[in-house]
Amino acid sequence: VQLQASGGGSVQPGGALTLSCAASGFTMGSYGIGWFRQAPGKEREGVSCISGSDSTYYADSIKGRFAIRRDNAKNTVYLQISDLKPEDTAVYYCAKSVGSTCRLRFGVYDRWGQGTLVTVSS
Repeated sequence: VQLQASGGGSVQPGGALTLSCAASGFTMGSYGIGWFRQAPGKEREGVSCISGSDSTYYADSIKGRFAIRRDNAKNTVYLQISDLKPEDTAVYYCAKSVGSTCRLRFGVYDRWGQGTLVTVSS
C-alpha cells in the first residue's frame, strides 16, 4: 500500500496548481482520502478529504479555493488549488483512511504519502 503525492511547485500569488495523489496496492475508491499540509514552523493541518462515497469536506480556511475529486480509473485523487496565497506555502500530504469515511484530523489515517512542496511567492 503506497501513496505518491505530486504536482507541487513554485507559483505566484493568485496562481493555481493541481496536486495528485496516486495509489498503489489498494483500490482508492473504497477508502476516504485526505489532504493535509504542514507549513514551516507549524503543525500539520487537514485541508480537504473525500469519502468512499465521494462526500467532500474542506477546512474553513481554504473553502472556495480548493476542490478535491477522485478518478477511480486512474486510482488517483486530485486537489485543485486556485487563487493561491503566500499562506498556502506548505508541504502537502495525502493520506488513506482506515475505512470509507474521512475526517480532517489525523486519527483515521493509516498510510501517508511523502509530500509535495507548494511555494507561493512573488
